[in-house]
Amino acid sequence: MALTAQFTRLPDLASLAPRWQALESRAAASFFLGWTWTGAWLESYGVRPELLAVTDAQGRDVALALFGHAMQPRLLGRSATLSLNQSGDPDADRPFIEYNGLLAAKGREGEATQAALKALQSRNDWRTLCLGGIAPHSPLLKIPARRKTRLDRSTVYQVDLAAVRAADYLSLLSSNSRSQIRRALKDHHGAFPDIARAASADIEPWLAEMQALNTGRHADNAWDDPAFRRFAATLARRDEAVELLRFTDGDGTIGLLLNFLHDGAAMNYQSAFAAPRTAKDKPGLLCHAAAVDHYAGRGLALYSLLAGKDRYKQSLATCEEALEWWQIDRFSPRLEAEAVLRKILRRPASA
Repeated sequence: MALTAQFTRLPDLASLAPRWQALESRAAASFFLGWTWTGAWLESYGVRPELLAVTDAQGRDVALALFGHAMQPRLLGRSATLSLNQSGDPDADRPFIEYNGLLAAKGREGEATQAALKALQSRNDWRTLCLGGIAPHSPLLKIPARRKTRLDRSTVYQVDLAAVRAADYLSLLSSNSRSQIRRALKDHHGAFPDIARAASADIEPWLAEMQALNTGRHADNAWDDPAFRRFAATLARRDEAVELLRFTDGDGTIGLLLNFLHDGAAMNYQSAFAAPRTAKDKPGLLCHAAAVDHYAGRGLALYSLLAGKDRYKQSLATCEEALEWWQIDRFSPRLEAEAVLRKILRRPASA
């Protein structure tokens, strides 16, 4: 039966939540498309993207998505831009969505995508569509356009926990990574640190500790942003699928991890580590290795370090996949001139 796709103003969150959760229960979607993430983002940042609803003949939701509308800077001026499950405001999009797409009922993803793309094509108020954190070869890329540019491709480094259960984790790593972790163990009494999960009363002080440990360590530190701290706290309080873990030994805190549990995988979203105790101490590697051991013991299938090109992620991984960031341009004289100029200057679209 034919599906109908329609854009509307965002409903109030009290009415959107049960609707989103009802569809989520019928979907095979990523954590980042569930209400735990989506509701926390909307609540913490106060953004008001449009709602795209794909419904069947009975008015039942088959797919839902959010689209932010913004005038985003380009080389020759601003371009009217729609952003999938993002606002288009860099500050409000700081949470950095991954495994992006439509929240769609299981088995109806293909027809829902076709209906959504048709609705997008029928709009004449955008020149650029941003698809961030999508799977390679996503069906959303089939939308007709003048130009489709992949801005970035990021590896998602992972640890196969079934392989860890079948063998010692360190034996699966490179000799250099094994050596670094074993040397760090010596600086921490020769054993993996103790792991505690935050109870309700622990969330605020432990997140404050994460903020303190991250202060001054990054040029653009998300923890300096009050909205991001609200977002992290909202996530940690909202659902059992979010775990805030603290790693300690007899000498104090080694680190903290904010992880998501979904569909047999543990995903590390945020981290904070104490300063190394010696020149060869690696508190970050030690905490992640302890987390791998912890989740393997709980029977999970995968430990994911999520998207990122950091060297430490590659050092810890036993397998990987990838996510991509795309910019889809319709025809526009200004964007055509920009494309020519970029070609002359040999300047990539991501610059």
